[in-house]
Amino acid sequence: MKMHKFFKLLLAALILPLLSDCNQSPNELKTKIDPESEIFYHVFQRSFYDSNGDHHGDLKGLQQKLDYLQELGVTAVLMTPLYESDYYHNYFPTSFEKIDPEFGSKADYFALLQDMHHRGMKLIMDMEIHYVTEKHDWYKDSYKNPSSAYSDYVVYNGPGNTEPETIVFNLTGLESYDGTFTKIATTDLYNEKVRKYHYDLFKYWIDPNKDGNLEDGIDGFRIDHIMDDLDWKGKFTGLLANFWKPLFTELRAINPDLILIGEQADWSYGADYFEKGDLSHVFAFPLSQAIRKFEAGEIQNKADTTLLVTPNGKHQLIFVENHDMSRIATEYKSNTAKLKIAAALNLLLKGVPIIYYGQEIGMTGAGGFGAFGNSDGNDIPRREAFEWYRTVDKPGMALWYKDSGPWWEQTNLKNHDGISLEEQKDDPSSLWQFYKGLINLRKSNKTIQTGNYRKVELRAKDVIAFIRSTEKSTVFVAINLNDSEQVATSTDPALSQKQSKPLFSATTAKEFSTKGDAVSIHLDPYDVQVWEVK
Repeated sequence: MKMHKFFKLLLAALILPLLSDCNQSPNELKTKIDPESEIFYHVFQRSFYDSNGDHHGDLKGLQQKLDYLQELGVTAVLMTPLYESDYYHNYFPTSFEKIDPEFGSKADYFALLQDMHHRGMKLIMDMEIHYVTEKHDWYKDSYKNPSSAYSDYVVYNGPGNTEPETIVFNLTGLESYDGTFTKIATTDLYNEKVRKYHYDLFKYWIDPNKDGNLEDGIDGFRIDHIMDDLDWKGKFTGLLANFWKPLFTELRAINPDLILIGEQADWSYGADYFEKGDLSHVFAFPLSQAIRKFEAGEIQNKADTTLLVTPNGKHQLIFVENHDMSRIATEYKSNTAKLKIAAALNLLLKGVPIIYYGQEIGMTGAGGFGAFGNSDGNDIPRREAFEWYRTVDKPGMALWYKDSGPWWEQTNLKNHDGISLEEQKDDPSSLWQFYKGLINLRKSNKTIQTGNYRKVELRAKDVIAFIRSTEKSTVFVAINLNDSEQVATSTDPALSQKQSKPLFSATTAKEFSTKGDAVSIHLDPYDVQVWEVK
């Protein structure tokens, strides 16, 4: 009997923990992923892939291309706003709650999200809540109507709700690429009703059914144009600590793993945004600007400072281009060797890499303020249709802006120019293959994903060198920004008297040569070399 009782106790000890696990929610059973192991992909979904032939990229189109994103190695997708807007970029909403019908329906959104979660991918939603257009209910009902229920939702100056508060740069509205001018006003984020509305809105996207099962919930938010003093006017100050941080605290109570990204409006290092706003991620703007300058010393300095100001447990998104910047291929005049160096810096420096759609095939585009007058068409050149095919006008191409203005007449999309997925996918020397190879290396190497970072001093011009390390492993990276061959030498103790194993190279894999305490490294023009050091 005693032996029988022993086996019963043993069986209970083995089974009860399993039964307990079965009672856990799907969210609790998910494997925790280190944030630095993610590969983000920033998609301008209107320009990505069209599923229904109307030339607008849409949610179903994005879902149909998840296989492509996974093949590239992407684990998380950051969208531009989904909500209804008069503007093609969907900033400045006419409704915070409705999905732009050109993107699809809420059913399409939840189908996309379910598919991504089934694949182990994450989806991040872009939100801008500082403003509303004249077609938003708050504006329509309150303009010249002080008795409106929304009278204090929108900020007005002067009597009778006749002068809506301007937006950034004291603008009263913006002209769209189709010539339509729409008025835009600032909302009062410190109004308790506005605050509650937005807090409830964010919570809805995290747990739409309020059932605690987050499988149908968004994985994070990007907060557009986030700042402590809204538009630098001194009227809405302390927003990071008094509006955003309390919101994030409430959201993390629902999903502790929520990704909270701030696009710091001043394009700074983001230290204040971490400290006052408690964001989990910001964008490494100064480092991105340094990469564009293509100066080794500047890049190393900005990389060091970026890490210095980043608190433990917080993360910098490492990027080289986005929807508000000229594409890096334009900056580098489509020099593929230079673009490969940008890719290496994007993916090998410490932080969380994020790739802007089309960057991986070297899409070009500039535009910017005043390029085509006072219109948001100025930004279309850097938000053009993803080039899936050798020829431009094929099914799925998101040519929503075709024949709409000078941005189309001067389009960067050309047939048979080598800048398309179809032309690069099977070419082992292509930029796309280089991105895929580097992403595979990063995803297979924990040291590159999450290891510590420090620069390595080399006696060489225009060479960036650094070590990524853990207690068990050391990876050394050397990148030649010069168009000439270089032999770089170092006496760094982490390299001398050590064996090296090539892991990746932009040209031909090289070996160290050692002489005493000095290590010599041969680098071809515009070379990238990665070694494991033991």
